[in-house]
Amino acid sequence: MASSNPAFNRSPAFSSNRDVAAKLQAGATPAVSTEGMTAAQLTDLYSVPSATPSDTDRMTYEDTMVKIVTSFVILLVGAAVGWFLPVLALPAALVGFVLALVNIFKKKPSPALVLSYAAVEGIFVGGITQFFETTRYSGIAVQAVLGTLIVVAVTFALFASGKIRASKKATKVFLIAMVGYGAFSLVNFILMATGASSDAFGLRSTPIPFLGGLPFGVVLGVLVIIMAAYSLVLDFDSIQTGVKRGAPRIYGWTAAFGIMVTVVWLYLEILRLLALLRR
Repeated sequence: MASSNPAFNRSPAFSSNRDVAAKLQAGATPAVSTEGMTAAQLTDLYSVPSATPSDTDRMTYEDTMVKIVTSFVILLVGAAVGWFLPVLALPAALVGFVLALVNIFKKKPSPALVLSYAAVEGIFVGGITQFFETTRYSGIAVQAVLGTLIVVAVTFALFASGKIRASKKATKVFLIAMVGYGAFSLVNFILMATGASSDAFGLRSTPIPFLGGLPFGVVLGVLVIIMAAYSLVLDFDSIQTGVKRGAPRIYGWTAAFGIMVTVVWLYLEILRLLALLRR
């Protein structure tokens, strides 16, 4: 199942194509030749316990989880810096965008680059959150964090229990919706940048008459949060594919980067939704 997350899409480690996975694994663990071995040597060889994924340097859920947690710890440290130095938010956003592209297009994942992205993205998120919290909506930071944790936890629980799975039809609808949302966001940004829309949220602030004047951004925000949750499902599915295919352990860092991208997107959408609701 293809993921919407470019971190997973561009990596052969998470491909569901068996041929691609086989090429990735080729040569990772050379086969042991038994030619010329004595009976005693063969007995010793076959009595050795089977190698675990860790022994063969393969990707495991446990090792991947450690990498994900480590990345988010770095992101939280960066967020603390951004909270106290919000002036760094804009430069961090630009650097984070560059690092994201490097991580996406780099053939082999780099732990240093992934952790650098986590730190810089944390500074951006911390700075944006501090702006909303101290200048406009007191308490919104805690609400946004709790909302993000709840969505991630519920999505993971449903995926782990098998109650929700990615499907080709749902993914196709999701990708179309992502293109539409991307186009809307671009148009909205242009209108705000050119002064055609003076509101802080642009077209998102447009009231919907038949919904009692509810801002358009609230309805859109709910739909986008659902999209972000489904993106997490696709991310979990990609990680599961990587583990089942026996991808090299280093690709756990790609998984950590991909999950970070989706969770940060989810957090920012929840933060914006809460801001619109509190207006």
